[in-house]
Amino acid sequence: MTPRRIVLGAAGVVVVIGVLEAVSRSGLVDETSLPPASTVLKEAGRLAVDREFLTDVGATVREWLFGLLLAVLAAVPLGVLLGSVPLLGTASRALVELCRPVPSVALIPLAALVFSTPARTNLSLIFYACLWPILINTLYALRDVDPVAKDTLRGFGFSAPSVLWRVSLPSAAPFIATGVRIAASVALVVLISTELLIGGDDGIGIYLAETQQGGGRTDLMLAGACWAGVLGLLANAALLGLERVAFRWHTARVEGIA
Repeated sequence: MTPRRIVLGAAGVVVVIGVLEAVSRSGLVDETSLPPASTVLKEAGRLAVDREFLTDVGATVREWLFGLLLAVLAAVPLGVLLGSVPLLGTASRALVELCRPVPSVALIPLAALVFSTPARTNLSLIFYACLWPILINTLYALRDVDPVAKDTLRGFGFSAPSVLWRVSLPSAAPFIATGVRIAASVALVVLISTELLIGGDDGIGIYLAETQQGGGRTDLMLAGACWAGVLGLLANAALLGLERVAFRWHTARVEGIA
């Protein structure tokens, strides 16, 4: 990310904070409903050293990472299989197109009935939410591999697995990584929503729900939500950094085209 983009992004955040502060201080809305941005940021700073809140953050991160890892281990091989075998890809297309638009949040009641604990419910919904972005990106990436490159290797006598390993997977890998990055953001939203609705022992969603008990503290809820946003931002930045390191050739080519 260039310094110019960093400065512009920071300026945008400052403007939004200023607008929210002005709206709250002006009396247009009740401060209990929309606390001043300065108050929210102050509480967010306090949460950064709050041991109980950090425990909630750690619990959310653990479940998020585990669910995402399971989805990657399942979706990438499945996508490679369906994308490499035309017969299987055609046979499964209707099922994939039917299931992928179903939002994971809509399945929370069903998952809560099927699975006995909140942890298993969270994991199942994260897995479902992450599966589709990774699977779809893998399928389309393999379909868009340059056919000339594949035909060239076949002409030199390479087998289908060799063509897949030497050409298709390297070409598709950056797009699969993008699917993982998208899935990571979706998983965080689904996990916190699930924690809010079905409860549990620890988690950011549990903390947000607890702030509304006993009369409610909107400032604490918004402060916790800010840290949820920061967590998503850091996760996206980390995955994007890994992409740039692992696929330097692809990044250089894209930047050169741009």
